[in-house]
Amino acid sequence: MASTLTSPGSSTGSGNRLRIFNWALWDWGSASFNAVIITFVFAPYLTKSVAATEEAGSSALGWSMAAAGFVIAVIAPAAGTRADAGGRHRLWLGVHTGIVVLTMFGLFFVRDSPDYLWLGLLLLAVGSVFFEFAEVSYNGIMVRITDPGNVGKVSGFGWGMGYVGGLVLLVILLVLVIQPEVGFLGASDEEGLRFRIVAVLSAVWFAIFALPVLFSAPGAKAKGTSGGHPIRAFLSDYAGLVRRLIRMWSTEHQTLRFFIASAVFRDGLAAIFSFAGVLAAGSYGFSASEIIILGVAANVAAGAGAMIAGWFDDRLGPKPVIIAGLIVIILGGLPILFSAEAAVFWVCALILSFCVGPVQASSRSFLARITPPESAGENFGLYATTGRAVSFLGPAMFALAITIFGFQRAGTLGILIVLAIGLALIIPVRPDAPARSMQARLQG
Repeated sequence: MASTLTSPGSSTGSGNRLRIFNWALWDWGSASFNAVIITFVFAPYLTKSVAATEEAGSSALGWSMAAAGFVIAVIAPAAGTRADAGGRHRLWLGVHTGIVVLTMFGLFFVRDSPDYLWLGLLLLAVGSVFFEFAEVSYNGIMVRITDPGNVGKVSGFGWGMGYVGGLVLLVILLVLVIQPEVGFLGASDEEGLRFRIVAVLSAVWFAIFALPVLFSAPGAKAKGTSGGHPIRAFLSDYAGLVRRLIRMWSTEHQTLRFFIASAVFRDGLAAIFSFAGVLAAGSYGFSASEIIILGVAANVAAGAGAMIAGWFDDRLGPKPVIIAGLIVIILGGLPILFSAEAAVFWVCALILSFCVGPVQASSRSFLARITPPESAGENFGLYATTGRAVSFLGPAMFALAITIFGFQRAGTLGILIVLAIGLALIIPVRPDAPARSMQARLQG
């Protein structure tokens, strides 16, 4: 297994440490899209200030993100296979990141009028699609700059950089743009200019910190023909993907089970961040500024957790970290069901955030450890697809629990059930089984 994960770029010298740092800077910069655009600033602006009503805006945002998720589920695996075939993870990372940055710049034209709602939703959806495609290539590069001895640490370092980058940018934007009556570059509430400037600054942030990995990431030898007509090549890749899934069912069953288990618990993790602000405002009376402060604190906790857990990942393996993290999250979320005290919510939110980072990072590490470099894009494309395939589960269980029990905090129970299902699914997965089956095929 060690030989399959070792690449020319996996030496432990200072040059490779610089490559790892440059690689992690992409995570640092990408937080401008996740934390600022999608979670804490611009998407709420769309639903509250641009849409005619908050309910209409939230519904439209949900449908647009669902459509984006469908596109990702259909295209991401073949996109990863195409990157593998041509050995072009760095090229495709640059292309897809560039498109995301352009959509962020485009958000400057979304004024606070319902006439601009669909422009904003379209840009968010397109940005989300290409962000997922970029992550497929980004994760594929990680396999080429690490080895089995430090992949957990590197994965955790990347996640941690993302969380720290998000909180740094949130604080900068809060101080310079959001809080002042007239902020940086003349930011004001007129025509939503304050939030439109936030989008531009976030785009610049992402572009700057994405550049280092594009110049320093190692190349890879093409393992197949990447030329020909694009449509025929894409269809051929997809046919190969179908054959791969059939083969996985019989010879890489554990890898397939990992994809399923991780899809479930990752959706529960995503739901934690998606509804934390909703719970904070609705059940605990947090103001808008308090929610942003909560977001900053959550990023600090998650980043610290991801970096610390990387040490345990490399020594104990990713599976114990995932299992321990999920257990703590489930237990740490239970008090929310029974208490309406803001202090209880703060403690629980920080505990959950601290454990979310390690579970996410070790999940990526788990896949990296069982993935040979020549299949990195294909496997991480499947990783993205399976994650999107059940993206409805967390929100549906959240809403169902509220409907059944009649109070908002009950939605937490729905999310905890999803996480418990994911925990039950990951426990029997054997992380070394795919490597053994792969070696058996090579020897045969």
